Amino acid sequence: MLTLSEKEVEKIAVQLLKGMICFFQMDNKKIHHLPDDEDYFNYDLTPEEEDILDEIDDNPDNFAEFTKMEPNQEHQMMEHFADRIVKERNFQDDLFNALSKPKAATGFKFLIDSSGKYSEKWQEYRIQKYKDWVKEQVDSFNYSEE
Repeated sequence: MLTLSEKEVEKIAVQLLKGMICFFQMDNKKIHHLPDDEDYFNYDLTPEEEDILDEIDDNPDNFAEFTKMEPNQEHQMMEHFADRIVKERNFQDDLFNALSKPKAATGFKFLIDSSGKYSEKWQEYRIQKYKDWVKEQVDSFNYSEE
């Protein structure tokens, strides 16, 4: 059964937010992170990263994989933030308007970053949602092991 400390959950969540994919090595309780192929298509792996991938290929049962949220989950998270955290109606409308357009995440981030007031709240909200997401993946991993 896979269990992670709060510190490990946060470390994985932070790496996922940076565009990494994480692997938890169960025998030595170590977290490995590698660039997500989708985000770093032209990225050349270091020899250490290649060794980690080889080890994962050789013994996949010793590793739990953690991935970032799907785009629709990220979008839903932004909608929930705008709906539940943002109190100013006009700013809320601006956020929902940005979310209804192409490049929704970019527009949302621009508005949040330039708001000053909500930038830090968004960072806290987002990291908390990603911690919850990591815990969901732990539960899913444990369920599939049974």
